[in-house]
Amino acid sequence: MRMPDEPIESAMFAPCGMNCMVCYKHCYHKKPCDGCLKSDRGKPEHCRKCKIKDCVRQKGFIYCFDCAEYPCKQIRYLEKSYRTRYGASLMDNSLLVKEKGLEAFMEEQKESYTCPECGGIISIHDLECSECQRKADRK
Repeated sequence: MRMPDEPIESAMFAPCGMNCMVCYKHCYHKKPCDGCLKSDRGKPEHCRKCKIKDCVRQKGFIYCFDCAEYPCKQIRYLEKSYRTRYGASLMDNSLLVKEKGLEAFMEEQKESYTCPECGGIISIHDLECSECQRKADRK
């Protein structure tokens, strides 16, 4: 899948701070999921059963950072996992969205996760381009 030329849809920013556009489950499927804020079509089971997504909906928020309990235990656990496994911070993503706005954040993400060789999407999870399989370096 190639990185779109147009702005990344806001529904691709998950409540937890993940950019669904750069998720390996989105990048490598012929029928990619629509992102956490849309239907469960095409999502893996762990995304369909996400407690964070359910919590946000139940509380009437769109993003976790809108909640007075942020960062809760679930967010701190996910943050630790993403920092350890992928060198990425979902909490930093959320802070950037709050400070700069979602559109500016997604533009930065586009620049960071577009393959310079072919324009494919570089997955945050394995740093591999969805099109040419070129490996990127961790930031």
